[in-house]
Amino acid sequence: MAPRADIIMITYRSAGYLHLSLPRLLETLGDGDRVWLWHNGDDEATIEALRPFRQDSRVHRYHHSRENVKLREPTSWLWRESTARFVSKVDDDCLVSHGWLDTFTAAHDANPEFGIIGSWRHPPEDFRAELAKRKIQTFAEGHQLMRNLWVQGSGYLMPRTLVDRNGLIGVKESFTDYCLRAARGGAVNGFYYPFVPEDHMDDPRSPHTLIHTDDDFADRMPLSAQVNGVTTVAEWTEQLRQSAFVLQSASLDPRAYSGWRAKRRSIRRRLTRLAGRPARW
Repeated sequence: MAPRADIIMITYRSAGYLHLSLPRLLETLGDGDRVWLWHNGDDEATIEALRPFRQDSRVHRYHHSRENVKLREPTSWLWRESTARFVSKVDDDCLVSHGWLDTFTAAHDANPEFGIIGSWRHPPEDFRAELAKRKIQTFAEGHQLMRNLWVQGSGYLMPRTLVDRNGLIGVKESFTDYCLRAARGGAVNGFYYPFVPEDHMDDPRSPHTLIHTDDDFADRMPLSAQVNGVTTVAEWTEQLRQSAFVLQSASLDPRAYSGWRAKRRSIRRRLTRLAGRPARW
């Protein structure tokens, strides 16, 4: 029988979180679930933190890349070589909820049209009921999604048949781009509702965060912060709040993210940032 789910955790300078995130992920596995580990770089503390888990029966594969190849190559490794019904990624700075795999699998089994469904990593204070309620829909067997054309790249569950249909993440694609491409092909994406929480420990509001000062933030600098030129804890926290706003308000029309509509949105976001105000989609 094929495994139920293969989940990759990609590690990089994460010893401060790994003692929490990896044991939690392993605790949530069912009999048919497997973890794949990919370590980027030569940080000795992270390598030592991983060492006890490399022989764990729940860890199916381990790969060490001396170069930090970031996320696309390891994700493609899993998607290309997995034989499971579902594939996923859980970030090394995230704590998934107990039962997340059972909940998402049941939702997929009842709703074959579901594509990529995800956990919710934002704290309760970021929830905007007046926005989200317009996007919350009920499907077969009572499963609900707050629909969105993309989800975050951690704590999601995706049928491997979607990879068969759409291929791997393209060289110039992000995970968000891939989700949008899947949605254009008819996949129903979104966040399971009521939300299945995922504690994003690099959020300064997380009780487990290691980011307390701007120096902490400069040392840990998340990829999305680098891309957006964010340099302080306050700016990072605001970016996370803004991300939650976008997810709850973004259009469900795939045409809004391609062609002239996408260009117009991009220009509007740049002008808004230059004006010193939070970007809106």
